[in-house]
Amino acid sequence: MGTAVRISEKLVNEAKRFGQIDHRSLISQIEHWARTGKCVEENPDLPYSLIKEILIGLDELEQGEKSKCIFG
Repeated sequence: MGTAVRISEKLVNEAKRFGQIDHRSLISQIEHWARTGKCVEENPDLPYSLIKEILIGLDELEQGEKSKCIFG
């Protein structure tokens, strides 16, 4: 169940623009930014690029896209 929140029109317009680039809806883009921002705040020593790759990996797992990884 979602919760209604008020955000600025400027942020909505930016989310729409960035969402179109990555083929996300307005809501999906804002959720993406919130999730990414949360991870950045929780892991201030990690670079954004690594956090992005981790989030991509988690999304792939949720979609059932997993493969065995052999180390060594």
